[in-house]
Amino acid sequence: MWLFRPCGVYRPQGDTWLLARALGQAGIRPGADILDLGCGSGALSILAARNRPRTQTAVDVSRRAVLATRFNTAVRGIRVRVERGDAFDRLAGRRFDLILANPPYVPGEPAVPSRGPSRAWDAGFDGRAVLDRLCADAPRLLAPSGTLLIVHSALSGVDTTLHRLREGGLKASVVARADEALGPVMRKRAPVLRDHGMLTEDQHHEELVVIRADHVVLPATD
Repeated sequence: MWLFRPCGVYRPQGDTWLLARALGQAGIRPGADILDLGCGSGALSILAARNRPRTQTAVDVSRRAVLATRFNTAVRGIRVRVERGDAFDRLAGRRFDLILANPPYVPGEPAVPSRGPSRAWDAGFDGRAVLDRLCADAPRLLAPSGTLLIVHSALSGVDTTLHRLREGGLKASVVARADEALGPVMRKRAPVLRDHGMLTEDQHHEELVVIRADHVVLPATD
């Protein structure tokens, strides 16, 4: 897929395409209201348009990512409302039938950056700075019977994500897995991650997972 990608915008890679495959298998019906959370270059918004949604919204904290998504969707004739800012603040009170999320999840740095390209991947010491917010806010962002598809590294705690989504009343499970070679950022942090037991000494790959969470509406009882 050709994409206009300014310097500093996250490049679609293994996690993007794993999430894209899960989207293709999710059985999303036409007419959905779709959110691409952390849209980067807009690759997932482009692929989600194949589901013939009613509306599409994309959000990113990066000004360049917003520009890239607007351009990449517009040149394909795809109508997407692209917004810049903190998604959890900007979208308060709105509901979506499908949320696609490839949030920052790389562990190892104690502080979450407030600017620069590393905002696309740095997520605090345990990699959960954004994941935990997403798990907490997902029930409020999902419409009744809505679906969340979220991709992240197993190093950031698959069981923790499942537990917190279920705590919010969602039905959650792992629907896709793939092994990926450690990327440049992970390789650079490998010594720290090994010191803290997140990587083994001979580990040069990480497992990526896609978790599906559904907002199940129980039938009314008399």
